[in-house]
Amino acid sequence: MKIKFYGTRGSIPVCDRDYLEFGGNTTSIKITRDDGRISILDAGTGIRNLGNDLIKEGFDQHELFIGFTHFHWDHIQGFPFFAPAYNPNLVINILAMGKDRNIDNLQGIFEGQMKPEYFPVPLEGMGATFNYLKTDRDSWKRNDAKLKVIKQNHPGDSYGYRLEDNDKTVVICTDIEHGDTINPEIVEFCKGADLLVHEAQYTSKELESHRGWGHSSYEQAIEVAERAGVKKLAITHHDPEHNDLFLAKIEKKCQKRFPNCVLAREKMEIKF
Repeated sequence: MKIKFYGTRGSIPVCDRDYLEFGGNTTSIKITRDDGRISILDAGTGIRNLGNDLIKEGFDQHELFIGFTHFHWDHIQGFPFFAPAYNPNLVINILAMGKDRNIDNLQGIFEGQMKPEYFPVPLEGMGATFNYLKTDRDSWKRNDAKLKVIKQNHPGDSYGYRLEDNDKTVVICTDIEHGDTINPEIVEFCKGADLLVHEAQYTSKELESHRGWGHSSYEQAIEVAERAGVKKLAITHHDPEHNDLFLAKIEKKCQKRFPNCVLAREKMEIKF
């Protein structure tokens, strides 16, 4: 299995020469199984480049799953620019798993941001066939892969994803606020993962003035990794105010405490 980051920024995309190393696009992650099957998590602005790369690589899947942690703008705003969605031969499954998902109309979320006031092409004009899969299940098995989700503390809710395939496990927990202490249920959810992708938008000091915003600190991400015994930690969802110089310094500090740790960069690929 391997994952590739196409968007590592949180809240809003940024475009500046000081953001070239870690990237300025918002969250989108490509997941490739050992058999070559591709799935996607979230559709921030990074999904535009993801889609362009798929076409260049000769992407020929008939069916594609796009799972969503939640539906804040920075996790869906790239969807109208996802080129494969204009292919009439492609079936795209929009997946929202998890108990207590507060979604009345999953299709309406994507139709809403493509109204004429906001975008020139309506959802039904994209070309692909869309299936909107909202399920209250917290686990799902498909083609020998096991997928689990967990509800996280975030305004409007968000869900962490755990994918187990061929004895390898990746856990992705973004847009999560632990509070004063680490949520033990999240630690258990991440237990033993080969790779943990955990957000950390703030420093501990910044977090003090951002309580209730739904995000974590670098120290909290590392504590989850330590307590869960994960093999590798990738930190993502970088704050738009944190430039390359700032993030490079943070990465060195994180690696002193948890050596097998990186701050995610756009186009970074991790195989395991």
